[in-house]
Amino acid sequence: MTPETAMVAPLLVAFDAAAREGHITRAADLLDVPQSSVSRRIRALEKAVGVTLFQQSGRGVVLTTAGRELHERTRHLVRELDGAITTVREHADPDHGLVRFGFPLTLGPVSIPSLLAEFHRLAPGVRLHLVQAHGEELAEMVRDGRLDLAVIIPPPEDLPVTVLAQQRLLLHLPSSHRLAGRARLDLRDLADDHFIASPPDYHIRRELESACDEAGFEPYIAFEISEFETIRALVAQGLGVALLPRSETPVPGIVTVPVTGIANRTIGLTTGTRTPSPAVARLHAHIAGHADRFDGRRLDS
Repeated sequence: MTPETAMVAPLLVAFDAAAREGHITRAADLLDVPQSSVSRRIRALEKAVGVTLFQQSGRGVVLTTAGRELHERTRHLVRELDGAITTVREHADPDHGLVRFGFPLTLGPVSIPSLLAEFHRLAPGVRLHLVQAHGEELAEMVRDGRLDLAVIIPPPEDLPVTVLAQQRLLLHLPSSHRLAGRARLDLRDLADDHFIASPPDYHIRRELESACDEAGFEPYIAFEISEFETIRALVAQGLGVALLPRSETPVPGIVTVPVTGIANRTIGLTTGTRTPSPAVARLHAHIAGHADRFDGRRLDS
């Protein structure tokens, strides 16, 4: 930064206001400062750049050719400076600011939207940027700073986490399935069935393959798709069985049955390693304070 730039930077706001208003008094009113202060700053700016920036036009002022050139090149700087200061102030205010929040596809229909609606009523000035993705993608976005916090199932071991609840995985069967009336199943009972599963990089897919391996067989994956609601729809059509958490909304044509040998999954609220803004901390406290919404026992009742 040149000495001239360092000197003129505080004067550009007065210059921009006068250029936009076309009047020194109105510029002073806009900035809530005395008219003499605006005039003094403009004279100081003209001295710094070595040219006349305004000329009288009736009771107002208009930009000279040099003034128009300077305003064209600097007006965005004033806007960016104003926006930057506003953003920085918001980061220190729990009632304002931006929170980048992620959550998994399985919690989209009810749990997360209801919590966010309540939070918005409590803090309407906080803006939320929402991302839905599977767990490993959410974890990577928290690590590199693209997300401030995220609900992840299961949470990564290398990031700070608040445990919210345990999520129970259930076998989803078509209501016409031969085993639909059982109170509990062993995976070996389904060794000859077609499975509908998420892609191999999903944690729940690895859980399925590991459990089937323990049961002594390799599952036949007839359909592979990432969207859990589509998996349930395929199950309801009788195209196979699936291992999933219970849906938060009813799905006709499906029976869910507990299965032996499948561990619950931890639902965690994960944050980055940076100090959170007050708005981020406020959303974190709100979600953690309503952890019972994620209680797998309640969802499976």
